[in-house]
Amino acid sequence: MEKIVTIEELNYLTNFRKKLHQSPELSGFEKQTVQAVVDELKLCNPTTIITELGGHGVAAVFKGNLKGKTVLFRAELDALPIQEENTFNHKSKYSGISHKCGHDGHTTILIGLARTLKNNPLLKGEIILLFQPAEENGAGAKAVLEDEKFKSLQPDFVFALHNVPDYDNGTIIIKNNSFTPSVTSLKITLKGKTAHAAEPENGINPDLALQELIFAIKSMGDNNLESETFSVITTVYATLGSKDYGISADYAELHFTIRCWTANQLNDLKKIISAKIKSISEKHQLKHTLEWIFEFDSNKNNDEAVASILKAAESNSFKVIKKQTPFKWGEDFGTFTQQYKGAMFALGSGKQTPALHNPDYDFPDEITPYGIQMFNTIIKLMYV
Repeated sequence: MEKIVTIEELNYLTNFRKKLHQSPELSGFEKQTVQAVVDELKLCNPTTIITELGGHGVAAVFKGNLKGKTVLFRAELDALPIQEENTFNHKSKYSGISHKCGHDGHTTILIGLARTLKNNPLLKGEIILLFQPAEENGAGAKAVLEDEKFKSLQPDFVFALHNVPDYDNGTIIIKNNSFTPSVTSLKITLKGKTAHAAEPENGINPDLALQELIFAIKSMGDNNLESETFSVITTVYATLGSKDYGISADYAELHFTIRCWTANQLNDLKKIISAKIKSISEKHQLKHTLEWIFEFDSNKNNDEAVASILKAAESNSFKVIKKQTPFKWGEDFGTFTQQYKGAMFALGSGKQTPALHNPDYDFPDEITPYGIQMFNTIIKLMYV
């Protein structure tokens, strides 16, 4: 397959990516990032540009003259609340905010694809390049899909990629069925009654309930990757009372993240956990609340879409790994694959690359051409 990204083009795209990296924005606040994207898209002569999709999202639509499939490719816009430790010239300008998941690189790949579509106009069908906001908090995909402006697009297939450290540069990692798990976070509050610390029996302290809940909920996890009941339950936050040494506490708060291979499995586990919280709270005479937040649907990879990804990789002689179990991180592209035929694949970003969400991570620009080439080849395969 002919390479479509020259050294000059890669330099151009790298400069754009570094510009995004310098000015990261958190989920729901991607205004500057979107403006930079729109400015680039206008140079690519799409048929139309749709803005303010599900917040700060934007879609560029490229239409051919003949009828054909509508294929959507998605990238993410948002950064993370992480202090960057890197010292290179394009480091984040903002304290406590940085691109530590590679969304700046994913966005750049779609800009590269837009530039390719400008130079090689689509003959038939329709391509949608979606730049989605608020992936990191799980709100963006749902907001885009619920936006009336999106409902007129109706793709036949949806595709996305995610860079993954600890794999050789340019490796294409594929999997049928669940690619990433269903993920949710759980917030529990427990309310009792204060008392003098010398007379705790006159109050209701949530301390024993807090311990019991941690043990009970954690024991429901199953870390066997091969198991159909696989689940990862992680305690992420816990607090009890205040630093007032004469007071027996009356309030506790407990947070978990929970992930399962499928949405049905997660829903079943949520019911069991909810019942256990109610039971333990009543046992200790505590009022309680529970809230499920930051939910990510499982990426349900369609067999036909995965076959297109595999064929595209083989056409370009890229190394392919067929993963046996899903990745364990959440990705809200699953909201798309639950509704449309599609698939996500992983793009190896280097054996020595720091892990995602680490303060020293930076997207490796040398893998940008692989992403563009993969998406462009998928387009060609779709319209053969």
